[in-house]
Amino acid sequence: MARTQSAELDRKKLLADPIMITTIVVLIAFLTLFILYPLAILLVDSFITERGPSLEVFQRIFEMHTFTTAITNTLAVGLLVSVASALVGLLFAYVEVYVKLRTRFLSGLFKVVSMLPVVSPPFVLSLSVIMLFGKAGIITRYLLGIYDNSVYGFWGIFVVQTLTFFPVCYMMLRGLLKNIDPSLEEAARDMGASRWKVFTSVTLPLVLPGLGNAFLVTFIESIADFANPMIIGGSYDTLATTIYLQITGAYDKEGAAAMAVVLLCITLLMFIVQKYVLEAKSTATLTGKASRARMLITDRSVTLPLTILCGAVALFVVIMYICVPFGALFKTWGYDFSLTPKWFIQVFERYHGFEAFRDSFVLSLIAAPLTALLSMIISYLVVKRNFRTKGFIEFVSMLAMAVPGTVLGVGFIRGFSAGVFRTGFLQGLYGSAAILVIVFIVRSLPTGTRSGISALRQIDKSIEESAYDMGADSFTVFRTVTLPLIKDSFLSGLVTAFVRSITAISAIILLVTPQFFLITVQINEFAEKGSYGIACAFATILIAITYGSVLLMNLAIKHFGTSKYTEEA
Repeated sequence: MARTQSAELDRKKLLADPIMITTIVVLIAFLTLFILYPLAILLVDSFITERGPSLEVFQRIFEMHTFTTAITNTLAVGLLVSVASALVGLLFAYVEVYVKLRTRFLSGLFKVVSMLPVVSPPFVLSLSVIMLFGKAGIITRYLLGIYDNSVYGFWGIFVVQTLTFFPVCYMMLRGLLKNIDPSLEEAARDMGASRWKVFTSVTLPLVLPGLGNAFLVTFIESIADFANPMIIGGSYDTLATTIYLQITGAYDKEGAAAMAVVLLCITLLMFIVQKYVLEAKSTATLTGKASRARMLITDRSVTLPLTILCGAVALFVVIMYICVPFGALFKTWGYDFSLTPKWFIQVFERYHGFEAFRDSFVLSLIAAPLTALLSMIISYLVVKRNFRTKGFIEFVSMLAMAVPGTVLGVGFIRGFSAGVFRTGFLQGLYGSAAILVIVFIVRSLPTGTRSGISALRQIDKSIEESAYDMGADSFTVFRTVTLPLIKDSFLSGLVTAFVRSITAISAIILLVTPQFFLITVQINEFAEKGSYGIACAFATILIAITYGSVLLMNLAIKHFGTSKYTEEA
């Protein structure tokens, strides 16, 4: 009864606040227009033909050998990559939380390696694998004497995606392992259980829901990935690349829309299971912080093999990243290893390097603060306010996490070039810089929202209520009380949004027009042509810009609070 009265009182306060009402209306309009509408247009394209509602388009695509092969390939890659990524992520998380490493260098190395793929362009590892293990690869040709090795296909995608996505699992599992009460494991040890027995009978069951959660998140990321299969997939087509080729090669927009709906259904199902089943179980299993500090494992029979395994993965990743700048400096990779700056010179003299870096940087710089602010507003409404459409705002803002970039790109094409808004007040949106900024915002919104919700749930409601009692309106309270309290999450969300935007490829490759030159699109174009010198030069400068921006933003953040980027990216 008291809860009902409190909810009713909150609604009355809300209705008396015009700023809050306006914010909610604008948010609902934004989420509906730029997330739900493109997806609805895909459904319309797929089910509605000139003769009315029909499954004709679906029947046609399921009869296509390329499509059925792409589904099988996508699910096979997604399954194996998810298992491998979860295991490698668990390995790195366990070593960080449980194992006493001999030197700080190793601890720092493992942390850096587990974060590198998160803030790097998604196709850097694909370029490195080709240059190290391809037909002209340094390892295959010059060290092993193999001249006909091909890295294209299933195993190339598997290796690259595993190294790209295991940091996601690492970050999810690290927090879960830290929250396990060490007394539970020590009790098992006191009863004579071995380290392995403690891990399998105590630790693993406690993190199993989180492990399943990490598996599903990685599965969604893997099957939605476009950049890596496009560069290193060869003839091994996945759904994301097939959808892209169906538009750009076959000019079959209806068929591409139907394929996009199939991919969306798979990712949406996984998202619902992950979000509303496994995430809840994971939260229920670990209900608080560890009661005291954990005694780290010093037994060499445990520390040595785990350190060697992590060290091998870390060394491999470091070699892969070192390979990219050298690929931009060698005259001809695989044949002439004399150093030359010609690829960097050509980037700027012949291939619109200045325009590409300017456009990418400016658009990302516009999208990042808008994304961070929008995320914090949505988080504030979800956690601190009670109103009827709160569930709708939370679900739709997180829905973008389950929408593959290629699917979103097709939806924007169909929705804003040939849909309801092909005429009217939004007719100039398609092909403009605004639509690219909007896509950047939509793609980064779930990450910032999730971070903001976690931060706001730690703030006592009475802090804001005292400001309301003194006569402040909702905007003033949010600006002067709430936002300063969650400034770390806001600023880390700003950095994350910038990095995700400047390295984005899957959604924007279908939307970018010739008037804009984006770095990621240029890298993809030259990598497809086999011009690895130019591709590496673009990628090297992009990595420098990305890491330079992150360092500068983190330095700025230190003047306002503690940066949590390395924990929440």
